[in-house]
Amino acid sequence: MEYKDYYKVLGVARDADDRTIKQAYRRLARKHHPDVSKAKGSADRFKEINEAYEVLSDSEKRKRYDSLGPDWQRYAQAGTGPFQGFRVRFGGRGGDLGDLGGFSDFFRTIFGDLGVRGEDPFAELRRGEGRRRAGFRGAGGEDTQAAVEVSLEDAFSGSRRTFTVDGRRLEVKIPAGVDTGSRVRVPGVGNGDLYLSVAVRPHPLFERKGDDLYLELPLTVAEAALGTEVRVPTLKGSVAMKIPPETSGGKTFRLPGYGMPHLKGGGTGDQYVKIKVVLPSGLTAREKALFEELGRLRPENPRAKMG
Repeated sequence: MEYKDYYKVLGVARDADDRTIKQAYRRLARKHHPDVSKAKGSADRFKEINEAYEVLSDSEKRKRYDSLGPDWQRYAQAGTGPFQGFRVRFGGRGGDLGDLGGFSDFFRTIFGDLGVRGEDPFAELRRGEGRRRAGFRGAGGEDTQAAVEVSLEDAFSGSRRTFTVDGRRLEVKIPAGVDTGSRVRVPGVGNGDLYLSVAVRPHPLFERKGDDLYLELPLTVAEAALGTEVRVPTLKGSVAMKIPPETSGGKTFRLPGYGMPHLKGGGTGDQYVKIKVVLPSGLTAREKALFEELGRLRPENPRAKMG
């Protein structure tokens, strides 16, 4: 099984901080997202980027990954060194690993027992490995609290999660419109109620502000100058949007009703699309000549008003 260098995948140093890792992930995920990139292999590249971020953004997974290094198989086979204190699963998914189907064999082998963030915050409780570490509080007649992480897509459409707590199987509805900090109450769990504290994961394309979504849309110089019609990603699916001629970089368009649903009902937010004009690189001699000609035809200085 081939070792995966997650730092190389994201293009960051091994001592990169959380902010640097997050920025690298968002930049690469935007570039290779299947709704944006039509290049061959972009879907596989996008999965690889997400897997690297899953490991390097999780302190426990990153610590384990760093302690093993490229010699992870030798340590595993010897049962010594950094493998002491946890069990590595060879030969597939093993036991209670959650939904890891979208991850590589390398990931499932090394991190299968840790699961995927947000998939099931009750997994550790089911295995009996640390009620406190799973984020639960409350005993006796007190309420119980736990954290759950969801994707922006799940926050948009709502979702259901099935958990097992103290031998009882629960199906919990996460309502559409939840945001980081939202709380979901499940009455009658044990001798009290269960409160789920929601965190919404960052999205590679969209930035959320309240119930509005913001998207940066790259255009070529020709598209911005002459106008065009493009497909714009939204959480409802891609939609056609006309770009008028002479659109400057930074101009923002509004797609009403394409934002997040209001948590308590009564409509949705909007999506705002900010234009980013991407300059060409590696210009040919002919292309340089055309830009020089354009400069002669349009000699006005856009900085003239600055004095």
